[in-house]
Amino acid sequence: MAQDYIIIQAEEDGVQLIGLTRGTDTKFHHSEKLDKGEVMIAQFTEHTSAMKVRGKASIHTSHGVIHSETRK
Repeated sequence: MAQDYIIIQAEEDGVQLIGLTRGTDTKFHHSEKLDKGEVMIAQFTEHTSAMKVRGKASIHTSHGVIHSETRK
């Protein structure tokens, strides 16, 4: 398993990060809230297979930068 890191930078207050488990049943296992300007550095592990970002943020990966947006 690659040990790449991803960086999530909040572009507004209240950005939610949710970690999802691996295995036959995908479940939420961890969540964090970031305020504008806060940064979280994370990586996928044997327990974390996916992450959900809710809110406006920049996600920096080895594949480039993705911008999430809140749509109302």
